[in-house]
Amino acid sequence: MILWFVKISLHQKTISLMPCCASLDLAMKIWALADLHLPFGAPDKNMEVFGPAWENYAQRIEENWKKRVGEDDLMLIAGDISWAMHWEDALKDLEWIAALPGKKVILKGNHDYWWPSNKKLSDSLPPSIQFINNTAVTINDVTIGGVRLWDSPTYNFNEYIVFQENPLVKEKPFDPKQAERIYERDLRRLRSSLEQMDPHASYRIAMTHYPPVSADLKDSPVTKLLEEFGIHVCVFGHLHNVKKDRPLFGEKNQILYLFTAADYLGFDPMLVRG
Repeated sequence: MILWFVKISLHQKTISLMPCCASLDLAMKIWALADLHLPFGAPDKNMEVFGPAWENYAQRIEENWKKRVGEDDLMLIAGDISWAMHWEDALKDLEWIAALPGKKVILKGNHDYWWPSNKKLSDSLPPSIQFINNTAVTINDVTIGGVRLWDSPTYNFNEYIVFQENPLVKEKPFDPKQAERIYERDLRRLRSSLEQMDPHASYRIAMTHYPPVSADLKDSPVTKLLEEFGIHVCVFGHLHNVKKDRPLFGEKNQILYLFTAADYLGFDPMLVRG
């Protein structure tokens, strides 16, 4: 017996009937873990300075990753990957990631200062790692687009975070006008990436580094864009020291918004699709 399902594409405005076993790669689980902040390329920058929550964090990431992720699985890493400042140093962290099981898709975070041109990434990334940067990636039945984003002019997370001074980087004073310009630019880049996603893929994922929506899931320019393109799941990170006694994010208009910052998850990958 062949099972069929109806695929509805909101962006393409089409409905198609296809055998589910032909379009869904059920053997490939999808995992997500953002904000690894790996220190191998920059030994003087180690997240353990933030206290016990970050103790042995690279080792914990490795142990949990190997325990959960299979060689045929997919891992989504939504930014802040390495503390390195230069590509040659970041390669130490990227090769560490590449040695772990599974295929990986990475996205630039606000602290990924080492991030080079698309050509250098294409030429030099280890084979098990692909990237999104004004591009989209399709692996089996899964198509993925995204962008870093920036601080939203319409929402913030101050009441959800226990603030702690960052001794590893000197943050620039917040400029609301500049932040809005960057946000609007990244919205345009997000649309460009989503337009490059495979319209025939059965599972559509968006990756952003900054949260694309408020904690209580109010409409935002990003949510409307993701709905327009029929996204199923959006994974993101960026926030640290988030209070765990407060509900945040979830499902809105058939899109699941998953907060995947490593410290929030106890450095244990989140299962996106099993």
